[in-house]
Amino acid sequence: MDNKDKVMKIADLLPDQPMDAGVIEQAVAQMLAAFGEKPDRPGLADTPERVARMYGELLSGYREDPFQIVNGAIFEETYDEMVLVRDIEFYSLCEHHMLPFIGRAHVAYFPNGRVIGLSKIPRIVDLFARRLQIQERMTRQIADLINALLTPHGVAVVVEGLHLCSMMRGVHKHDSRMTTSAMLGAFRNNLATREEFLDNISRGATPLRF
Repeated sequence: MDNKDKVMKIADLLPDQPMDAGVIEQAVAQMLAAFGEKPDRPGLADTPERVARMYGELLSGYREDPFQIVNGAIFEETYDEMVLVRDIEFYSLCEHHMLPFIGRAHVAYFPNGRVIGLSKIPRIVDLFARRLQIQERMTRQIADLINALLTPHGVAVVVEGLHLCSMMRGVHKHDSRMTTSAMLGAFRNNLATREEFLDNISRGATPLRF
């Protein structure tokens, strides 16, 4: 498998076809009726169309080509210290209940002769956040894709998330948050490197809030 195939496999895109907005609209109308509502009343008449447009945006990550996102912004560079982008906001949908989870991602890598444009790392986060997700898988996908694109000495990703599925329903734990991490290469094998990364992201951190 060449590197391009590896990147595309990690990206795990859906077939290149548009989301079926008409089917979504019909399903939303049926759900409204099942709730006991009147789908044609003034406040709800346009809701199916609005929901279909919303899902087109929230689930756009299924169809975004990672090479178009990067758009050639990988540069030869001899820089050999940690590169860290922290506090990247993201919004995603839990695949179990289709309720939002939001938070921030912290991404670092040790270059191995190549660096990536600053704006591309948040876009890679969005590539995986804008789909039906679980936080654990999203964290690993971000790390694996950056690793495949850059072949650096190491990649580290920490994601902190607040999940509405545990805040609004079930256990109703409003202040709980979930932290997941993926450490590759130098960040996994070298304790001092990992601690430097973790110290950097904890410095000045503020609590997550909806």
